Amino acid sequence: MRMILTALLCLSGPMAFAQQPAPPADASPAAPSPAAPVSMEEPRQGDNWTFEVRDEILGRVTGKRTTTITEVTPTAIAVRYKNDKEEGFQICDRNWNVKSANAMKYTPNSGLGIVQPLKVGASWPIKVEQNNTEKGFSWKWVGQSKVTGEEKITTKAGTFDAFKIETTYVVYPVKNPGRKSQFVVQTWYAPAIDHWVLRTNTVRTDDMLRVNTRTELVAYGRK
Repeated sequence: MRMILTALLCLSGPMAFAQQPAPPADASPAAPSPAAPVSMEEPRQGDNWTFEVRDEILGRVTGKRTTTITEVTPTAIAVRYKNDKEEGFQICDRNWNVKSANAMKYTPNSGLGIVQPLKVGASWPIKVEQNNTEKGFSWKWVGQSKVTGEEKITTKAGTFDAFKIETTYVVYPVKNPGRKSQFVVQTWYAPAIDHWVLRTNTVRTDDMLRVNTRTELVAYGRK
């Protein structure tokens, strides 16, 4: 590789320039090609992803969130997350379904990760019990996820081949099942970096829109 780089540098000498026609006076430099994703199929300690959160109701970016892997086992991934207001700790399964997040426990998991093997048309149910172990509150989730396509997605972090997953589910408090919130989540998961790169989320309670966010990957890497 060093020899190839040396040869390329040598081509910038007087002879190389003499053989090339001068560019037109009004020529503008070509736009750089998107960088290929860094291979991160298998999770490692130190892998990290930074997301930019845009509130579509306000029409502006409202914050950033960084997730960093602290440990990987054969069955779990432990991560530390940080945003503009708080820091926390999560334990996920190897498919990024959250098992716990600080005081919150999800049984069997949050259902918002993936189910392997991913392929267009695959679907799986969402059936979750969420418990706040400090305050004693409980909720139930019921819904479904479906892989609806394969798309090339460009974010501020690069261009990725991704599976599009559409998830709809209802959340209600166990003590007040009539108080339901409807969630619609679209996720673009990129196998090359073992993570989602774009996610949209809308929430309606009592049929009124409460949340409409777009969360985009802006940086990622491994130590």
